[in-house]
Amino acid sequence: MSVNERIILAKRPQGMPDESDFAFEEQPLPVPQAGEVLVRTVYLSVDPYMRGRMSDAKSYAKPYEVGQVIAGGAVGQVMESTDPTYREGDFVTGSWGWQRFAAVSTGTLRKVNPDLAPVSTALGVLGMTGLTAYFGLLDIGQPQAGETVVVSGGAGAVGMIVGQIAKIKGARVVGIAGSDEKTTYLTEELGFDAAINYRTDDLKAALVEACPEGVDVYFDNVGGDVSDQVLRLINKNARIPICGQIALYNLEKPDTGPRIQSLLLTNTALMKGFLVGDYASRYNEGLHELAEWLRDGKIKHAENVVDGFDKTLEAFLGLFTGENLGKQLVKVSEEQK
Repeated sequence: MSVNERIILAKRPQGMPDESDFAFEEQPLPVPQAGEVLVRTVYLSVDPYMRGRMSDAKSYAKPYEVGQVIAGGAVGQVMESTDPTYREGDFVTGSWGWQRFAAVSTGTLRKVNPDLAPVSTALGVLGMTGLTAYFGLLDIGQPQAGETVVVSGGAGAVGMIVGQIAKIKGARVVGIAGSDEKTTYLTEELGFDAAINYRTDDLKAALVEACPEGVDVYFDNVGGDVSDQVLRLINKNARIPICGQIALYNLEKPDTGPRIQSLLLTNTALMKGFLVGDYASRYNEGLHELAEWLRDGKIKHAENVVDGFDKTLEAFLGLFTGENLGKQLVKVSEEQK
């Protein structure tokens, strides 16, 4: 193939994005320069945080530029290399984003061992997703045996790993998700102690029933009304890692809600936002632990793989209607052995 297809941001979305905010674009196949490799994308990642980068509002990450490719995690195979440490056929992961091919600096890549686990896991449980769960829960949440840990977005890519790590540490785990299929998966497949369907259950009553001794750790992936209800049950010295706020990403006006300062003060609780990049110097530690747990069967993972580069936008928009169970991926091409 001599043509590269990529997806660019055509205009900044207002509220919920739709396909008109993006455009498919063809370019000549890139040529790797010194210190680069030409990569063929095998899997690409679609993630809720990408919605924030489509806005030009000030945030923790630089906004995407209109007319430029949507950057994000990807796994691919090296087709051509100018760096002797990378050979044709090597699997690599990086952030070249929504495109079929890319010329990428080897300094921004990490090799992926296909014998350790399926290469797709480099975008999930053995990648930024798993690391986000690992550091957010263990560094900020610090769950102790016998404590109650509540995870919103519990059936999402990060949430399901959070809950399983909390179980490894001996905690009681309650997951919140958006369908009966997901809550059943959390309890029957992943070993959560309880799971709540926030769409159909009386959330306030269900939380009281599932957390009779209150909440010691709340891993917040969603924000909004769900978090308002959980925070009313926090215990003294509770810890609240803030990972994501997916309920708010498509709002067209600033969110308003309960003022929680008094809850934090009277319970001497800690609420802390974090970015996985803050822990870059410890990635090897986290990946080593996660790989051991995965190998020993202590954690499981789920992937929702959408087949075809042309389905990328469909996969991304599905994140905001709760269609995915676990990590949302797009399969762009076949692995070459």
